[in-house]
Amino acid sequence: MTMWTQEAWEKTVAKVKRTSERIGANFPHASQGGTYGLEEPGWWTAGFWPGLLWLLHDGSDEEKFRKIAEQCEERLDEVLDGYYRLDHDIGFMWTLTSVANYKRNGGDESRRRAFKAANYLVGRFNLQGNYIRAWNPWSEGEDNAGLAIIDCAMNVPLLYWASRESGDPRYKHIAEAHMGTVLRHFIRPDGSVRHIVRFDPHTGEVVEYIGGQGYAPESAWSRGASWALHGLALAAHHTGRQDYLDAAKRVAHFFVSQLEADSVPVWDFRAPEDTKWLRDSSAGACAACGLLAIADLVSEPEAKSYRQAGERILESLYRNYGAFEDENEEGLILHGTSHYPERKNMDVPLIYGDYYFVEGLARLRGGHSIPWE
Repeated sequence: MTMWTQEAWEKTVAKVKRTSERIGANFPHASQGGTYGLEEPGWWTAGFWPGLLWLLHDGSDEEKFRKIAEQCEERLDEVLDGYYRLDHDIGFMWTLTSVANYKRNGGDESRRRAFKAANYLVGRFNLQGNYIRAWNPWSEGEDNAGLAIIDCAMNVPLLYWASRESGDPRYKHIAEAHMGTVLRHFIRPDGSVRHIVRFDPHTGEVVEYIGGQGYAPESAWSRGASWALHGLALAAHHTGRQDYLDAAKRVAHFFVSQLEADSVPVWDFRAPEDTKWLRDSSAGACAACGLLAIADLVSEPEAKSYRQAGERILESLYRNYGAFEDENEEGLILHGTSHYPERKNMDVPLIYGDYYFVEGLARLRGGHSIPWE
């Protein structure tokens, strides 16, 4: 472990000890003016704060972190049992809470929650199109039964866990069917990645490609690439399948080839030049974790190149984007971009960027329980 990694870890623990006093068992999303806005438990990012706390607890034994993470998990019961707010992001929410807790501490309640979440996630599977449906009709007349998104590559590890834990291969079958669709329709030959694909939900045929949070249907939204990179590496970890690993490498090579001198991505690699001042540090942090995950799946000297690429991103985030000693900023990592097309939460810290930065440090340190694995 390098000196900067331990330094970054210690500063992160110290800062989160302070920010957790205000945030408590709530659900931060984006920091505006130095303060994290708190969302309802049903919001898709609800798992990242408790997930971050579990990782920091591993390396610090701060009991406060454990208690807050467990309280967040309990608060999510209203969403899990309320049903109507559940969508494809079930994996983000309960992998980072209930699975994380169960892997560390056992406990039937966390196990039950994780299985309930996994069953709801498989219930979103469209057999004709072999995809896990994204979102719900949040407004009257909205029809999104045919939508699938690349983000869901990071949700399927919940299904691999459920198969392993239960001994029932059905969860894994659905995970692999969805990831097969990712290979066929989301990953382009050059390694760039689409955000949204619309299928005909009755026939399973592709209807259109949609830009979503990227600039255009055929642009290259950097966080979408990071979801794919990390998600495919995790799928390869759980299955040993070479096609997943090869696709993860293809996305990784594209991603790294597009980075600026400071190794942190712009928000969309194919966006107009006049918007490329806008970075997405959260995409960098997530991709770095994926690069480190690939390094664990290949032998030396190949592993070294992926490990070094991941570490370069994380070190740059620490040295050039970090706000660890800024008492007027609750976020750890600056300059995230949530949704440029809607002009929402641009150039701000994002809780998932903070989470993946901490996960990256945990991977570099070793000895941590990584929830997706």
